[in-house]
Amino acid sequence: MQQRRIGDQTVSAVGLGAMPLSTKDDRPSPEDAQAVVHAALDAGVTLIDTADAYARDEAEFGHNEELVAAALSSYGGSAGSVLVATKGGHTRRGSDWELDGSPAYLRTACEDSLRRLGVDAIGLYQFHRPDPETPWEESMGALRQLADDGLVRMVGISNADVAQIDVARSIVGPALVSVQNQFSPGWRFSADELAHCEAHGLAFIPWSPFGGVSAAGSLSSSAPAFAEVAEELGVSVYRVTLAWHLAQSEVVVPIPGASRPSSIEDSAAAADLQLTPDQLARLSS
Repeated sequence: MQQRRIGDQTVSAVGLGAMPLSTKDDRPSPEDAQAVVHAALDAGVTLIDTADAYARDEAEFGHNEELVAAALSSYGGSAGSVLVATKGGHTRRGSDWELDGSPAYLRTACEDSLRRLGVDAIGLYQFHRPDPETPWEESMGALRQLADDGLVRMVGISNADVAQIDVARSIVGPALVSVQNQFSPGWRFSADELAHCEAHGLAFIPWSPFGGVSAAGSLSSSAPAFAEVAEELGVSVYRVTLAWHLAQSEVVVPIPGASRPSSIEDSAAAADLQLTPDQLARLSS
């Protein structure tokens, strides 16, 4: 599979977004969820994105991290090259999503993620979303401290604008390696952030690359140009969409979600799909 860089680590050009394995009402069984992760690894995926808040509700906080850790532990092959990226800063009150970007909370969240993942240092630790109640600079200082203390190898931020990226660069320093923002055929409002990441050597990790769980099923109708190219090539509209993501820049590493082995197998194949200049022009219009 085509490879890309996140910080000092080489990863597969397409990662696995593990969120649907925990948050969907009709999520797969633990055994089936592990089969999805194993299928991703078999297909050459070496980036798995999770978060402590990926669960149905507060009672099972950490569900996704524990699932990912169990799947990696039970994998029959080698998983030593896999970069597990998790996040902290979102909290849950019942099934509601809330925020806490305070340094004290981020420290505790990181320590809890270390325990659930069963590692001495988290490969990529990402601040999940800005907290209006905590100055951005304080949250970034907390991430820098986590890196300085060796609890995390690399730092990422999520749902950040250009100004916030620059503040993070100034405070976190070289430990900052990535930005994870929403980006898809129907949501291109992070184009400036993508370009900024490219200019400064940061990986750009699009979340919801198909438009989100509720919109992914209607991608063919909502993005007809992508469906037309998919028909021409005899592949799925999802594979074309990920190939389009990858064509945006060498710093882009999409993380499509999957709840079936066949889904991540199809997504992984996008890393080797080359779109023509004409096709890309049609998809960009």
